[in-house]
Amino acid sequence: MMFVAGTVGLVVAIILGLARALLGPTLYDRVLAVNSIGTMTVLMIAVLGFLMGRPEFMDIALLYALINFIGTVAVLKFFRYGDMSRPGGRDIDGEGATGD
Repeated sequence: MMFVAGTVGLVVAIILGLARALLGPTLYDRVLAVNSIGTMTVLMIAVLGFLMGRPEFMDIALLYALINFIGTVAVLKFFRYGDMSRPGGRDIDGEGATGD
């Protein structure tokens, strides 16, 4: 019974996060909402795995959490720097990022 209540709470939180992702005033609010939805999805996978008696769902949940974290960092880096290269790093032609 408690797991059903937890699942319902997670579904409600995901719906609220989806509303924030769609209506967020800034880009960072939207990215944070998508990251929160990903975290709640990891929790949902773990709860469903426990309810179904399938402990291998924890492996899937951990993998999804890792992908969620790396994706969030990559999206934020892309929006901050405009590309995925390091600031001050080298371009393909060997010149610096500032063109020196």
